Amino acid sequence: MSPVVVLVGPPGSGKSTIAALLSERLGVRHRDTDHDIEAAAGKPISDIFVDEGEPHFRKLERDAISAALQGDGEVLSLGGGAILDAGTRADLAGHTVVFLDVSLGEATKRVGLSVARPLLLGNVRTQLRNLMEARRPLYGEVAKLTVLTDEKTPDQIADEILEHLG
Repeated sequence: MSPVVVLVGPPGSGKSTIAALLSERLGVRHRDTDHDIEAAAGKPISDIFVDEGEPHFRKLERDAISAALQGDGEVLSLGGGAILDAGTRADLAGHTVVFLDVSLGEATKRVGLSVARPLLLGNVRTQLRNLMEARRPLYGEVAKLTVLTDEKTPDQIADEILEHLG
C-alpha cells in the first residue's frame, strides 16, 4: 500500500492546490496531513502551537504522516516542516515524493501575512527565507522529482507531475 504521490515543499509552494488538482485528474482521494492533525486535535494548528508548543505539534505530525503513508492510492500533501523529522524522511524513501519548489518572492506573495502559519509570525519574508534555506536540502533529499512552481499555472504543474508518474 502506498500513496500515488506525496507532495512536499515550503509554505506557498502550492501543495494543497496541486494535490487537489492531481487527485481530481487521477480520480483518487486527496489527503492533507495538516487537516488530519487538526481533526485529531480538534483545533487549528496555530492553536496547537500556542497551547502545547511546536514539539507537541511535531509529534502529532509524525503520527499523522506515518498513518497517511499506509493509505493506498491517495495524493498526499504534507505540511511544510514535515521533512524536519528524520523518521519521516526515512519513511518517505521508496515513495514517489515531489518537491514543489518556489522562489522566496513568489512564496511571500502567496502566503501573505497569514496568522494561520505560526512559524511565519513577525517579519514574514525573513521567517520564510530562513525556513526555506534550512529546509531546501531536506526537501531535495526526499524528492524523486523537483518542480519549480514559479510562473506556472496549477495545470502546468500537475501536467509535469503526471508526465513523471507515467
